[in-house]
Amino acid sequence: MKKTEKAEMINSLCENIGEYNHFYITDIQGLNAGQTSDLRRLCFKKDIKIRMVKNTLFKRAIQQSEKDIEGMDDALKGTSAIMFSDTGNLPAKLIKDFHKSGLNLPLLKGAYVEEAVYLGEDQLDTLSNIKSKEELLGDVIGLLQSPIKNVVSALESGGGTIHGLLQTLEERE
Repeated sequence: MKKTEKAEMINSLCENIGEYNHFYITDIQGLNAGQTSDLRRLCFKKDIKIRMVKNTLFKRAIQQSEKDIEGMDDALKGTSAIMFSDTGNLPAKLIKDFHKSGLNLPLLKGAYVEEAVYLGEDQLDTLSNIKSKEELLGDVIGLLQSPIKNVVSALESGGGTIHGLLQTLEERE
């Protein structure tokens, strides 16, 4: 690979790191062509961009990026495929679903999610349980609506009681 091609690749990776908020470093060595195609198809359906990269080029792209990403050097050994995503837990869920097919591939080597670095396959469950921005907003809206619903229902039920009380007082006079 020529220097100009390497520079273009590093710039492209820098753009991806800047464009996407989260990325996963995986090892897909051992997947045959059909399984790799299935993985790429799943990634495409879930809006995850997957790229095979050379570790040294990705290290340079991380160094040139504006994000503060430290500690990923341990994950960049061997064959690496990078999964870029806007949703932090989506690639982890995809990897877990792919493991259900009977393969233990792709292997999670590291991830950059929510401005934190996660290293190792044992972090897969933790990453898949991280809530996305949309899920957190839904939870907050649900929590905010709950007290309002309680107040409205109390007023509605209390309104009947107050009305009945007023009618009784009116009849006495």
